[in-house]
Amino acid sequence: MRTRGTSRKRRSEAGIALLIAIFILLLIGVVAIALIVSSGTESALAGNYRSSSGVYYAALAGVEEARARLRPNDPNSFKNTFAAIYPTPGNPVPIGTVGYMLNASPTDNAGAMRATYPDPEYDNEFGPGSLAGANVFTTASVWNQAPLNGLPFPGPLYKWVRINAVSEQSMNLDVDADGLADSATPLYYDGARFSNNPAAGSQALELTALAVLPNGSQKLLQYLVAPTPLNLNFQAALTLDGNNVQFTAPNSTNFFVNGIDQGSVGNCNPGAPAVSAVGYTNGGDSSQANIINAIQTGPPVSQNRTGNYTNGSPPTPNVNLVALPPNLTTVAGLNALVQAITESADVVVNGNATQANMPTAMSATNPMTIVVNGNLTLNGWHATGYGLLLVTGDFTFDPDASWDGIVLVIGTGKIYSHQSGNGQFLGALFLARTLDASGNPLASGSALGSSYFDFTSSSGSNGIYYSNCWIQAAMPASVYKILSFHEIAQ
Repeated sequence: MRTRGTSRKRRSEAGIALLIAIFILLLIGVVAIALIVSSGTESALAGNYRSSSGVYYAALAGVEEARARLRPNDPNSFKNTFAAIYPTPGNPVPIGTVGYMLNASPTDNAGAMRATYPDPEYDNEFGPGSLAGANVFTTASVWNQAPLNGLPFPGPLYKWVRINAVSEQSMNLDVDADGLADSATPLYYDGARFSNNPAAGSQALELTALAVLPNGSQKLLQYLVAPTPLNLNFQAALTLDGNNVQFTAPNSTNFFVNGIDQGSVGNCNPGAPAVSAVGYTNGGDSSQANIINAIQTGPPVSQNRTGNYTNGSPPTPNVNLVALPPNLTTVAGLNALVQAITESADVVVNGNATQANMPTAMSATNPMTIVVNGNLTLNGWHATGYGLLLVTGDFTFDPDASWDGIVLVIGTGKIYSHQSGNGQFLGALFLARTLDASGNPLASGSALGSSYFDFTSSSGSNGIYYSNCWIQAAMPASVYKILSFHEIAQ
C-alpha cells in the first residue's frame, strides 16, 4: 500500500525527465551552433588566406618581371623596348620620368588601365600632383604580348608595375648627411650605400606593382633595386689566386703569356696600359718561386722560355704580385661572384661538360656567359668561344681551341693541358681554389687553396694574351639586386 508521503514525493518529481531532455537538446544545439560558426570562421580564414596569398604572389610576379627586363640580355629587355626608363652610364632616368608596364586582363579596358587602377602612392612619395606633371611612358607586360597572350590560361593578375628613379625626398632618406631628406636628384648605389653623385655607382630604381583579384583583393608591393657590378679587374693576363700556387710550364716555343693589351672588338681598340704576364696574390709564400722555377727549369736549359712571359718591359719572366679587388681574394667573395655570374648566365650546365655543351649562338658579335658547375673537357674542338666562361671543376683544355674573353676557373682552380695545338686565350685567365682536396667547399673565412696551372711539358697552344677590349665585351650583364622590399598599406 502506497503511503501518502511517497505519493507526494513522486508528484514533486513529475516532469524532471522532460527538463533533462530539453537541457540536453539545448546543449547539443549550442555545440552544433558553435561548430557551424567555427566551420564558417575557418572557411572564411582559409578564403582570406587564399586571397591574400594569391594577390601577394600576383604582385610579386609583376615586380620580378620588371626586374628581369631591366637586364640588357633579357629577350624582352627594357633596354630595347622601353629605353625612356632604362638607365645607362651618363644617361640616368630623371626624376619625374615614370614608366608603367601594363597587364590588362581579358575583362579590363586595356586603354584605360591607369584610370581604372590609379596610383596615388606616387604622389605620396614625390608630393601632391607629381604624377600629373610627370613624363609618363607605358609598355605592355610579356603576358600581353605574343606568344604568351595566346595561352589558354591567364597570366598573373597584377595590373601594372611602375618603374621610376628615386631621390632623398621620395625615400625620406638623408643621403648627403646635411640633416635634411630634401634632395630631388636621382640616387646612385655603390654596392654599400646611396649617393647623389652619379660617379659613385649605378642608378637605383623603384619598382612598384599593383595586383587586383576578381574578388576585389588588392596588394601593392615595392622593390628598390640597383645593378650589382661584378668588379672584375684583372692585373695580369694569367692570374693565379691563393696560397702556394702551382705552375707547370710547357716546352713549346709558340707558347707565350703576354700582358700587352691587344685585340679589337667592335669600336674598342687596344691601348690600355700593359699588365703583368703572370700574376700571383700572396707575396709571403712560395707562389712566386713556384712559378719562376717552373718557367726557368721546365724546358731544357738550351730551350729556356723566360722571354715568352712578358709585358714588353723587363724583367722576364714577367711574374708579379698583383692586387685584386676584395671580392676576388676571399672564399666568401669568390663564392658570391660565382653566384652572381650564374644568375646572369646565358647557359648553365650542372655537371660535367664537353664542347658539345657550348652554345652555337655565341659569336664575336654575340659573346655569351657560360657556367659549368663541374668539370669541363674540351677535346677535338677546333673552334673559338666568345664571352665569359666560368668552370667550377677542373678545366681540361684542348690547345687547338681558343677563347676570346674571360675564363674563370673558380672551385678546384685547376686548368690542365697535355696536348699541343694552335689555339689561344685572348682576354684574361683567372684561377682560384675555393674547394678542399675532397671537393668540399672551404669555409667562408678560410684561406684560399692552391690554384694550379698545369700545362705539361708536351702541351702547348699559342698562349694567353691580355685584351682589355675582350674583357669588357665579355663582361656579363649586371643582375639588378633587391636593396629593399616592402608591402605598402592601402
